[in-house]
Amino acid sequence: MAAFKINGTRNASTSVNVVRPVRAATGALTTTIAVSVPVFLVGGLAVQIGDELNFSPAGLGLAVSAYFGASALASLPAGVLVERYGAARISRAGIALSAVSLLGIAVAANALWSLIAILALGAGANAMGQLASNTSLSRHVPPGRQGLSFGVKQAAIPVSTLLAGAAVPTVALTLGWRWAFVLAALLAASAVLLVPADRPVSAPSGGQPEKRATGALVVVGLAATLAAGSANALGTFLVDSAVARGISPGPAGLALTLGSAVCVAARLGGGWQADRRPSRQVGVIAGLLACGAVGLLLLAVPGPVPLVAGVVFGFGFGWSWPGLMNFAVVRLHPQAPAAATSITQTGVYAGGCAGPLGLGAVASPAGYPTMWIAAAVAMVAAAVLMLLGSRLLADAG
Repeated sequence: MAAFKINGTRNASTSVNVVRPVRAATGALTTTIAVSVPVFLVGGLAVQIGDELNFSPAGLGLAVSAYFGASALASLPAGVLVERYGAARISRAGIALSAVSLLGIAVAANALWSLIAILALGAGANAMGQLASNTSLSRHVPPGRQGLSFGVKQAAIPVSTLLAGAAVPTVALTLGWRWAFVLAALLAASAVLLVPADRPVSAPSGGQPEKRATGALVVVGLAATLAAGSANALGTFLVDSAVARGISPGPAGLALTLGSAVCVAARLGGGWQADRRPSRQVGVIAGLLACGAVGLLLLAVPGPVPLVAGVVFGFGFGWSWPGLMNFAVVRLHPQAPAAATSITQTGVYAGGCAGPLGLGAVASPAGYPTMWIAAAVAMVAAAVLMLLGSRLLADAG
């Protein structure tokens, strides 16, 4: 209780305990949406942008992979910035940079290369905002509520996808796709108003997690790379693979929407249960990855029923673990949450970059069923590495 007092007064302490966690969770949610929306908006408006800038779906894949690759490169430096300058300042800087990226695409994107270059700004903003939000939640939200707060934060990613999809009929097809980016920039910039001020920490963090735990974090990061690569490939190739098996694009798209809805629910439900069993979350993540592997295997089976079941398990559960991972890592590194999660977040971004490229290279000569089997094997390997990382983290603690 004393850690949440201001000026030693009971009223101030009560206010902080009630109001600050809610504001921190709201700020983390809006910050995450604001800094991640550039890449999802590019994906949602790919048809309109590609027609004007004259690039193919392969060009879109290159742009998205470059975005996640740049996010991976920016993650560790962003963690250092958050530990040095504070979560609030870096959150606001990330939001501002994301708004600049959105405006830059609206004004200056005239070819695929310029779109990729401007998206790189958004990648840096994404890394800054994600890690600053992790730190804000770890320092503003009481331990008994942190699991749910991280679940709410990570649910912002599918929400960003839904918002990007809604921008197509509401703005892009009426005013044009560039105005959609202008509107998104204005909305993203408004998230600055919801960033909570930093609160003092009890001791200086030193800007990095304990060195003895770094190896464990690297193992967890490798697991995240494999898991994120498989899950991202599902979102990238599902519709095309379904069409190749004789299923029309409409039902395949609806299956992916269902998977996204299940993913949101699983991230929220996972956060809720994390607050009740905080010490077992890496094991829970491994279980979710095992479910995801089953789903990916089902995608190799022809027919609409395996398709729906595969998407629910593969995407709904196999992509529901990032909030739990952040929660587990932050819980073990409360003095340097940004530096610790920057290591594991690098793995998530690296998977987002390499997964679609690598698995796409498998699908070209061998076919989609073989690709889904390879993705399932990668997700099983991720589960094994996650359990190993859990053991190493426990030994380091």
